[in-house]
Amino acid sequence: MGIVIAIDAGTTGVRSFAIDERGTPVGVTYREFTQRFPRPGWVEHDADEIWDAVVATLAELVSALDQPIAAIGITDQRETVVLWDRVTGRPRHNAIVWQDRRTASRCEELTADGALDVVRRTTGLVLDPYFSGTKVEWLLTEGGVEADDSLVFGTIDSWLVWKLTGGEHVTDASNASRTMLYDITANEWSPEMCDLLGVPLGVLPEVRPSSGRFGVTTSDIPTGAGIPVSGIAGDQQAALFGQACFAPGQAKNTYGTGSFVLMNVGTSCPDPVDGLLTTVAWTLDGPNGPETTYAYEGAIFATGAAIQWLRDGLGIIDDAAETGPLAESVDDTGGVVFVPALAGLGAPYWDPRARGTIVGLTRGTGRAEIVRATMESMAYQSRDVVDAMAAASGTALTELRVDGGASVMDVLLQFQADQLDVPVVRASVAETTALGAAYLAGIAEGVWSGVDDVAANWAADGTFTPADDRDAAEAGYATWLRAVERSRDWDLS
Repeated sequence: MGIVIAIDAGTTGVRSFAIDERGTPVGVTYREFTQRFPRPGWVEHDADEIWDAVVATLAELVSALDQPIAAIGITDQRETVVLWDRVTGRPRHNAIVWQDRRTASRCEELTADGALDVVRRTTGLVLDPYFSGTKVEWLLTEGGVEADDSLVFGTIDSWLVWKLTGGEHVTDASNASRTMLYDITANEWSPEMCDLLGVPLGVLPEVRPSSGRFGVTTSDIPTGAGIPVSGIAGDQQAALFGQACFAPGQAKNTYGTGSFVLMNVGTSCPDPVDGLLTTVAWTLDGPNGPETTYAYEGAIFATGAAIQWLRDGLGIIDDAAETGPLAESVDDTGGVVFVPALAGLGAPYWDPRARGTIVGLTRGTGRAEIVRATMESMAYQSRDVVDAMAAASGTALTELRVDGGASVMDVLLQFQADQLDVPVVRASVAETTALGAAYLAGIAEGVWSGVDDVAANWAADGTFTPADDRDAAEAGYATWLRAVERSRDWDLS
């Protein structure tokens, strides 16, 4: 039947990833692209450069494969905004990245005007510059982009489908639910939200189920013509799917550029909960039509990004792979706490004016202590979210499935288990984001019959059980909360 390829268009690079019918990885290629910081708090990408990275990784991957390709799935950095011209196919502006904070004051203005209630009720989100809606509004009002008849909008998945298929303008419900323009209960674009933010309905893509044919590749794609593009999900929803969290109450954490805890909450859209997002996990075709699964989400903005900052900003490590060994080389941080609010704080605080803070420095502090404090901040931020999620759902977590680049660090996963007081289980395939997108595409094309096949393929690589003594974990967490308070509402501009 052939292999399935997933294109994982992340925040710092593109990965093309192939699996066989058993869900076993058979090839992966990767290419980074440029991070652009035109002003403090602004983050942009060149959408054409992202596409070039897709073409390059696909070409390298396909050249190494000797099996037919059954389908392509796409997963992406969800809230990043691309506006392009439907006639020329060229971007009208650099993509504005999910980390970008330029619309923080606009979000505060909308909150002061009383818009938060309709945003929460309609979209499941909060008023934060993280999401796409105010980015689009900024592009149309201050970014010099004209809302003419040839303008189209998309998140990165839409941009890639357009390029792969020669002009299909589509997205899936999981990505649509991150735009602040989508009614997650009605499962359609919200005229009320579009009117609030001045976004013409005509620029938006068609929303389809996450598993289903979106189009086929054109002849100038490295895979060749006619390969179905049949699965799309935002990166974190794709990871939830790839982790086989199909039952309500199952949860995962992906340690990527940011970290994202998602809990499956079933097929009924729950009421909004303070500090958490309600989001579409995926929509699948069922016997009675499309069926949507929802999730609670806690979005943490800087985990892997903090390690990248240690490397590129401070220069105290040369490679991210040094993080684990350096963190393990010391017993503790020596009292150092790092709150990596490098792009504000996400869940459960939602403070765009928080700023990165390192406290507890002494003459005895060295790079190992700072690296360990960075590692520990990943676990502390994840505990912030899990505690809020358990309170909201009324269900205590029994285990946390984890994946992503930093999940290779045993020291992190043990520290995470100690903080949460539940087992932390690492998946045997760390790239569950790409895996989920591949499964969604393969289900649409009959490679797998459904979610039961995905669950049967899932396997654990390691389980980390919490320490019996809770004193050290609780004392460390209390210190973390003190440091968080010192980081908040720092940017007064």
